[in-house]
Amino acid sequence: MGRYIIRRLLQSLLTLGIVLFLLHYLTALSVQVRGNPALLFFGGDRTPDPGMLAQVERLYGLDNKCYERVGDPCLSPFVDRLQNFVRGDFGTTLNGNRDVGQLLGIYIPNTLRLFVFATITLVVVSMVLGTWAARHRGRFIDHTVRGTTILADSVPVFLILLSYVYIVAVPLTRWARGIWGTESFMGQVFRPNYNADYPWTTIIIPGIIVGTVGLATMTRLIRAAQLENLGSDFVRTAKAKGLKPMRITIVHVIRNSMIPIVTGIGFLFAFMLSGAVLTEGVMGIPGMGRMIFQAVQRQEGNLVIVGLTVSAFVVVFVSLIVDLLYAALDPRIRYE
Repeated sequence: MGRYIIRRLLQSLLTLGIVLFLLHYLTALSVQVRGNPALLFFGGDRTPDPGMLAQVERLYGLDNKCYERVGDPCLSPFVDRLQNFVRGDFGTTLNGNRDVGQLLGIYIPNTLRLFVFATITLVVVSMVLGTWAARHRGRFIDHTVRGTTILADSVPVFLILLSYVYIVAVPLTRWARGIWGTESFMGQVFRPNYNADYPWTTIIIPGIIVGTVGLATMTRLIRAAQLENLGSDFVRTAKAKGLKPMRITIVHVIRNSMIPIVTGIGFLFAFMLSGAVLTEGVMGIPGMGRMIFQAVQRQEGNLVIVGLTVSAFVVVFVSLIVDLLYAALDPRIRYE
């Protein structure tokens, strides 16, 4: 088991290193092709003093000659960036000169809250619906579950968000506040926008909406995995022993169907990052998706790299957890 963990950890670090280099190279190529982003520090079409421009370039690590050669990978700035990341130094923004580390301290917790509710929604709803459909294979319930989840998955996330914000949230909020009060849990949970005074409460509904991303795929995956196990010998043996259907489903069917389910959860977790960008933008949530989107608009190269680095780290970390869960669920995997 120890060798398996070390091997997977090294593979994860290698993957993360390749992703970081690609991010750095693409950003360097953008600077080489589009021009010096340090000019944004002075704003507008103003022509800065050469001395002041050189000082800004040194401050933001843009004074290396490699940024003047198109196609140069700029390995020296890449190594310096990695060393700064290891020390916890993520630099500052060009607009406003704000510390990126402090911004991450604001944005990351909000995105984590969003993904907590999104993951819970995806796992619980798809597990219930997939199990229900598998137990009623070929019947009306099975067709209804599959049709409903496909319909829900086919509706774009932004359309669900806009419908909720402009049609559903306002009357629900008024109704809840009229009964329980403005500062109550129910008075805040249906708000059409994020409230920093109630960070957990006002992020529940956006998290549930993000959790619908990939719901049909996950439900079908769970259904297929459980159908495969429902016809296995150990399930027939459990039925012959007179075990209750609920115990057979939970202990034997669900437990032995977890490997493909864990794979699907890991894949859809990364896929939900795209939904987080839209959700955070529409609901006004100061999270990582919104930060990256605004950084791209303002041409904040360093902020884009840091944001995508955090996202890549999360995806690689989730993939590592999935690999370790494989070994925990099936001991044969760790010996392959």
